[in-house]
Order: sequence, then structure tokens, then C-alpha cells
Amino acid sequence: MPAPASAAETAHLPPYPGPGPEQGAAAEQTAYLPPYPGPAPQQAVAPEGWFRDEAPAPAAPAPGPDWSQGAGTAVSAAETAYLPPYPGPGPEQGAAAEQTAYLPPFPGPEPQAQEPAVAAAEQTAYLPPQAAADPAPARAQAQAPAGNAAGNAAGAPEAPADWSPPTLGGNTLRAVDPAQARAEGRSPIIDPGPQSAILTAALGLLLAAAAALGQFALLVPLIALQGLTAAGWFRLNGMWPARQGIALAFAGALVADAAVLAVEEAYGAGAIVGTLGAWVLLTLVLQLRSHADPDERMYGLMASVASAALAIICAGYLAADTAAVTVGAAAVAVAVFVRALPLPTATSVGVSLASAAGAGVAVGGLTSVGVGGALLGLAAGVCALVGLRVAAYDYPSKFVHMTAGVALPLAAAAPAVYLIGRVVG
Repeated sequence: MPAPASAAETAHLPPYPGPGPEQGAAAEQTAYLPPYPGPAPQQAVAPEGWFRDEAPAPAAPAPGPDWSQGAGTAVSAAETAYLPPYPGPGPEQGAAAEQTAYLPPFPGPEPQAQEPAVAAAEQTAYLPPQAAADPAPARAQAQAPAGNAAGNAAGAPEAPADWSPPTLGGNTLRAVDPAQARAEGRSPIIDPGPQSAILTAALGLLLAAAAALGQFALLVPLIALQGLTAAGWFRLNGMWPARQGIALAFAGALVADAAVLAVEEAYGAGAIVGTLGAWVLLTLVLQLRSHADPDERMYGLMASVASAALAIICAGYLAADTAAVTVGAAAVAVAVFVRALPLPTATSVGVSLASAAGAGVAVGGLTSVGVGGALLGLAAGVCALVGLRVAAYDYPSKFVHMTAGVALPLAAAAPAVYLIGRVVG
């Protein structure tokens, strides 16, 4: 009840002296007013201003709608159409509204929520597909709904389950790291292609035509073949620049050519083998003087010996019969050219060997080799395909295709031309 609470609050006040003249006038002015209903039930404590001489501050009237803004009011009504009813601003809210009246509208949290997902998608766009045995499929599935929600909110279509074909396939003829090729599940073998096949065929036909003119005419295209062999083998093994090794192998080839020309025809093979042995010993001595690491020194030794051996073996064209050189070089040219045609692998190999044997028969009929040209052409064709396969190993570059891819088929066929030529000649 409010009466006891009021009595307790006014117990220590001084006694009331009674109404004065001013209070009597005030009573006359309020004589005909209706009776005061009393305080509301919920107001148990009187306001603070009732027991002081100062009058309470009047309440600020609620501001009404400002019709002077015109079109701006309509835009604000459209933006706040679905908001709950506003209870009305107070004095503090009115000041805050005045401070933020000219700020731009807040865009909402959607763009900020989309930025991390878009950034993550851009960073992982070119990564290879994840293997099936990866232990994180559950985590990828847990993150997938959030990414799809962000994509749907932006209005973009959902991303496919796999990567795009350009990311997986790419250019199959490009030169990349072999480790990357194996990680992508692709073979590191790339055939040299039709350009190097055309160059090989041209060099082979040049050898065949020069052999018909004699040994000294054959010497010109043979030196070019030996230079391409020495440079191409070092680059095929990833050793570039290797000017000392290339120069050493090429010098051994020139020495072998000079030795073959200096001895009689029956001792040509011995001159080649002797030069090869001397050059292996020379290469070993030079590598022992190197200050490189043992593994690198051994790797350089093997590459130098192999390059010198291949370049020196090419001198077998000088030691062989000129008719056998004509047949064998023509067979290599035909075999490599047919192998570069767009055919299935098994069919291409079969047709290539058959073409080499046919070229041996055709060219052998024009020379003293005769019917034995079929065997010589077939053997030369087999060696040419082996050399072509070696030049295609381990993702070689364009430089390898234009050097080793051109020279190795002819260099590998040199021993077969010499040996089979002596049999059928």
C-alpha cells in the first residue's frame, strides 16, 4: 500500500505550518477541478523531483515524421518495410540518428563471408586432383556445404566434381619435370615427332648419296652426325651446358674418322675400337682430376663415356662398304619417317620395319648388295627405332628432339650397317 510507504518517507520532515495566503489562493483556483485519482499502482516510490523545490523537467515530445525529406522518406520506408515496429527514439537515439544520417547503407555480411571462399578457390584452382586414398575425404565433405552455400549466395553455378580438362591434360608435348609427369599419372616418353623425323630422313638420304660418291664425300655429313650425337646425348641426360664433355666426345669422333681413313679397309673396325678404348681411358683420367662430389663425378663419367662411344661408333659408316652404307642409311630414313606417321603403336612399328626392309630391297637392287638388302634394311630399321625410343625418354626438350632425336637413329644403326654389310657383301 502506498500510504505507509509515504508516511515512512516523511517521518523526519519538519511539521507543516498550515496553509498561508498564497496556498489559500491556490486552493481557490483548484476548488472546481476534478478529484486527483492518485498515483498509479505500479508507482510505489515517488519521483525524485517531488521533494525538492525545483520543478521536474518536462518530458520531450515524441518527434513526428519529417515530411520535408520527400523521396528520401519513401526510400527509407522501402528499406525498413520488413523491420519490427520501432518503439520511438529517445534523446540519446535522436542524437545518434543525427550523427549517422549521412552514412552509406551497410551492405551486410555476405561479401565478407564470400571473400575467404573465393580466395581459397583461386589459390587451389591449379592443384592436381586429390587421390582417392587421401585420408581427408571427410574434411572435404564437411567443407563442401559452406563452399556451395557461398557460391549459391553469389549466384554462381556449382563447381564440378573434377578439375577442368585443360588442368589435367594440358599440352602433352611440353617439356616438364619427369616427377610432375609421374605424379599426374602420365608417361615421361614423348616421341621426337615429324620434324625431327624429316631431318633424320634428310640426313640419312644425304649419307646414302654421299656414300655412293666415296669415303671423302661421306665424311661431310658424317661429321655433322657425330656433332649432333655428342651434343644431343649430354642434353638428353640433363647435363647442359657441358662444353668440355661435348668437345671431348667430338674430338674422339674426329680421331676415329682419321684413324679409319689412315688404315686399310680390313682394319677399319680395329681403328674404331682402339680409338674408343683410348678415349675411355682419357675420359676416366679427366674425371679423376675433377673436384666435384663423388656422385656427380660418376654421373659425368658415364655420360662422357657414352657420348664419346656413340660419336666414335658413327665412324663405322666410313669403315663399312659404301654400298652397304647406301642401303642402310636409306632404310633408316624410311623407317624413321614411317614411324612418325599418326598410327597405333604396334601398327606403326610393324609398318616401319616392313618399310625399312622394302627400302633395303629396293636400294639393294641398285647396288651390289642385291637381295641381301632386305636383311640389312631390317637390321638398320630395328636399330633406328631403338635409338628413336632412347631419344624420346624422360620428357626431352625441343633441343633434344632436334639433336638426339635426329642423330641417335643413324648412330645406333652404324654397327649393324658395318656387320651386316660384310655378311651380305
